[in-house]
Amino acid sequence: MGERIGVLALQGAFRAHVDACAELGVDAIEVRAAEQLDGCDRLIIPGGESTTMSMMLDRNELREPIAKRIADGMPVFGTCAGMILLATEVSDGRNDQESFAAIDLAVRRNGYGRQNQSFSDELDISGLDAGGEPFHAVFIRAPRVERVGEAVEVLATYRDEPVLCREGLVLVAAFHPELSPDRRLHRYFVDLS
Repeated sequence: MGERIGVLALQGAFRAHVDACAELGVDAIEVRAAEQLDGCDRLIIPGGESTTMSMMLDRNELREPIAKRIADGMPVFGTCAGMILLATEVSDGRNDQESFAAIDLAVRRNGYGRQNQSFSDELDISGLDAGGEPFHAVFIRAPRVERVGEAVEVLATYRDEPVLCREGLVLVAAFHPELSPDRRLHRYFVDLS
């Protein structure tokens, strides 16, 4: 049996990630409780509203189990709000909002603007297969990376600003790869080691 990917399903665009994994033939389940997390080898933290997700992590008693699994080396992929929840520093967040501090980045919530300023563009992503074909990236109230730690690898930029980064087994995107029909980034995460 292959690996199982958990998709944090407290709020946000979790269903599209489950569907993306299914298209790749990868088993994925929605995670709302610690017992569900126990059966997962990898975790996707989707886009949504980061402060709401942060509060729901505590309400559902998932913060500590997720933090422990990440510390123990479980691969994790955070998209949009997931990037915010995994970064070491967050600007414009609530004072009581906690992150997992799993990747050495400073990010600004809604750094690319509000909902009505959402956009998409083609990105060149380092390490993706497909003969240099660009990736169609959808940015919705996206976080902006303001600082990149020394151990962080920048895999893609938008207007010379990092939008896809990796540190070890932690992958984060400022955009929503699940909203593109292109599954290369999900495949990259499935193969991350």
